[in-house]
Amino acid sequence: MLEALFLGIVQGLTEFLPISSSAHIRIVGAFMPNANDPGAAFTAISQIGTELAVLIYFRKDILNILRSWFKRDGSAEARLGTLIIIGTLPIIALGYFGQDYITNNFRSLWLIASTLIIFGLILGLADRIGRSEKDLSTLGARDGVLYGFAQAMALIPGVSRSGATIALGRFLGYKREAALRYSFLLAIPAVFGSGLYELKQAMGDSTVSVYSMPEILVATVTAFVIGYAVIAWLMKFISTKSFTPFVIYRVVLGSALLVALATGVISAQ
Repeated sequence: MLEALFLGIVQGLTEFLPISSSAHIRIVGAFMPNANDPGAAFTAISQIGTELAVLIYFRKDILNILRSWFKRDGSAEARLGTLIIIGTLPIIALGYFGQDYITNNFRSLWLIASTLIIFGLILGLADRIGRSEKDLSTLGARDGVLYGFAQAMALIPGVSRSGATIALGRFLGYKREAALRYSFLLAIPAVFGSGLYELKQAMGDSTVSVYSMPEILVATVTAFVIGYAVIAWLMKFISTKSFTPFVIYRVVLGSALLVALATGVISAQ
């Protein structure tokens, strides 16, 4: 239970920062007393908690988008709702058809360390050269589709859902706050979908996770509380600061992980 509580804190702290929550859950699990990988199911279910935090924090934006989308009033909010649906399709397709491969082949710490560094540098480059000219009212079909494929990259632990979508947004010229806000909104259908699917699987098969359902519930509730606080902080932080601290953190963590793996401190699998 204490392990699950701690992992819930980690999930809440890292889900919205562009540093990959799935990578941190996997890394922290390697240092637990039994060196257990919490598993993709644990990560997906606990993410339900953090997405509930998104629903509450952005409730006005979400209600406006839903109201406009159902009215089909041709507004920017209605278009945004359609683009979120379109942008969700790539991760649904790749996640569904590649589920077994992702679960069995994308959990290696060598891969996670590499993606932390590589995509951290990509985020840094995008943030540096991004022109900060666009906001979400200008989001079109092309950018919506590209955002969807960027989000799908997060199926690889270490990439980071928010990191990949923010990097793409910055490359396309979106302002930092706009790229971050859309990253949160775009994640809602995909994360809830995968989380509820894994929750159904876990309720029918206790072997899908090393943790029991009560323990996963504790982690999920904890992730919700911590995640809400992180959203509020990050939205204020990014209004005046760049993503550079997160880039540095990713490179340092990835490099330290490579050293730990090369010296045998931890196992890759």
